[in-house]
Amino acid sequence: MENNQEEKLQEEQVQNPEVNEKVEENTDNLSEKEENTDKNRKNIFSRKKDKDKTKVQELEKEIEQLKAEKAELNDRFLRLFSEFDNYKKRVSKEKLDLIATASEKVLVSLLPVIDDFERAIAANEKADNIDSIKEGFNLIYNKLVQMMKRFDVEEIQAKGEEFNTDFHEAVTHFPAQKEEDKGKVIDVTEKGYKLKDKVIRFAKVVVGQ
Repeated sequence: MENNQEEKLQEEQVQNPEVNEKVEENTDNLSEKEENTDKNRKNIFSRKKDKDKTKVQELEKEIEQLKAEKAELNDRFLRLFSEFDNYKKRVSKEKLDLIATASEKVLVSLLPVIDDFERAIAANEKADNIDSIKEGFNLIYNKLVQMMKRFDVEEIQAKGEEFNTDFHEAVTHFPAQKEEDKGKVIDVTEKGYKLKDKVIRFAKVVVGQ
């Protein structure tokens, strides 16, 4: 019975051309839609592929740029390191030269004092006058003190001063005869000296208590 119905439907379709046209139209539309869908799918994949390719190219360009920057920074670092190393060597040499020059100036200034001592020693072998010998030694001593002052070396004042650990070194304590002498320097066993504001030798003192 079903076969009869199908046969009737087929006969109607054959007998009715409009129905046939609609069916064919619908079939064509369906095929066109499927075709468009395939094209859209291909376009999407193509755009994604192009986008990925562009991104890869951008990343490769960025990598090359970073490599160039790294090479430049490395070159700058090496040049700066080399310049700093040369600077250190130059400063060290200048420092050594300065020390040597300063020592030379002091030694040259001491030579006349040595000459005076030698002359005094030679004169004292024949001298009978003690006063002239004392005067000679005083002259040499004063000359040496003046030379030290030219190099900014000064004696640290100690006797009668308040005991100060910045300048004085207590070798012993001694009972003070007066109340006002307590905590003060009552005697100096070895003079102290300073170069400008720097202590180069502390004064060794006796402190009253």
